[in-house]
Amino acid sequence: MEINLVSDTVTKPTQEMLRYMFQAQVGDDVYKQDPTVNALESMVASIFGMESAMFFPSGTMANQTAIKLHTQPGEQLIADKWSHIFNYEGGGVSFNSGVSCCLLNGDRGMITAEQVAGAINNPEFYHSPLTSLVCVENTTNKGGGACYDFEEFKRIRKVCDDNGLKFHLDGARIWNALVHKKENPNEYGKVFDTISVCLSKGLGAPIGSVLISDKATIDRAFRVRKIFGGGMRQAGYLAAAGIYALQNNINRLVDDHRRAKELGVVLQKLPWVEKVEPVETNILIFSLKAGVSEQLLIEKLKQKSIYISSMGHGKLRIVTHLDYKEVMHTYVIEALQKLT
Repeated sequence: MEINLVSDTVTKPTQEMLRYMFQAQVGDDVYKQDPTVNALESMVASIFGMESAMFFPSGTMANQTAIKLHTQPGEQLIADKWSHIFNYEGGGVSFNSGVSCCLLNGDRGMITAEQVAGAINNPEFYHSPLTSLVCVENTTNKGGGACYDFEEFKRIRKVCDDNGLKFHLDGARIWNALVHKKENPNEYGKVFDTISVCLSKGLGAPIGSVLISDKATIDRAFRVRKIFGGGMRQAGYLAAAGIYALQNNINRLVDDHRRAKELGVVLQKLPWVEKVEPVETNILIFSLKAGVSEQLLIEKLKQKSIYISSMGHGKLRIVTHLDYKEVMHTYVIEALQKLT
C-alpha cells in the first residue's frame, strides 16, 4: 500500500468518475462545439456568479492568461513573495507577459490592503514600472493552506478601484477555502476581475482548471489560450470529470481537512519536530529540530511506503486528499509515532 502525501495533485479518477467521463458527449472545443466543455464552463461561471468561463489544461496556463489579459509589457503586478505565480510557474510572468513582480512580505502567503496600497508605484513617475494588477492566492500553497479573511479581499478591491488596478485570484484550492470558511462563491464573483479554479487537486479530476470573468474578458482569453497552445479538441471527456467532481467531491473536503489537522496534532507531540504551522485545510507544513536530517526522515517514511515532500529551508509538507483513506490515515499516524 503506497501512501502518497506529496500533493493533492496525485489523485486518480474513481471508477464512478471514469464511467461519467466515458459517457460524455464531445465535440471540437476549439470551435466551441464540445457540449460537455460548454456545460462545465457555464456551471463554474454560475457557481461564482460571473458571466463567462473558459476550460484550461492547467492552472498555470489559466493564471498566465489572466496576467496577460490584465497587463502590458513593462508593467508590474503585486503579489506575495510566496505566490504560486512567482515561485512555481516557470518565470511565466516575465516570459509570457513581460511583466515584473513587486513581492510583498505577507503572513503565510496572505497580503493586506495596506501593503498593496504602499506598493503601488506613482503612475506619473515614469522611471518605475506602471502597477496594473494585484494577484492573490486562496488557499495559499506555500503558506500551508491558509485562508484569507474575505473582508481583506474587499479592502484590497477598494485599493484596486481607487488606483485603476485589476484584481486576480489564483483559486487553485478555492474549494478548500470555501468549505473551511463556509463562504458563498457568488461573493467572490463580485470582488475579482478574474478567478482561476482548479479541478485536479482536492476535487480529484485528472486534469483541468477554469478561468472565470465577464464575457468580454473571456472572449479575449480565447485568443490568448490559443497562443499559449491550450486549445483542446474533444476535451469533453476531461470536462466531464470536472462536472462529476463539482457535483460529488466538494463536501467531502472536510475529511481532508480533519485528517491534516489530526496529523498536525500528532506531529506537535513528537520530540524530533520543532514546529507545526497552523493547519486550516489540507496542507500541513512542519519543521524539524536542529540536527535532525530532513532527508533521513523522508527516507525512513519512504521505507514504510509513505511519501512526503521537502519545501527546502528545513520545511516539510504533507497534503491530504481524496485518495488518502481512513485506513491509510491510521497507518501514517502509527508510523509517525513509532519513528525515532
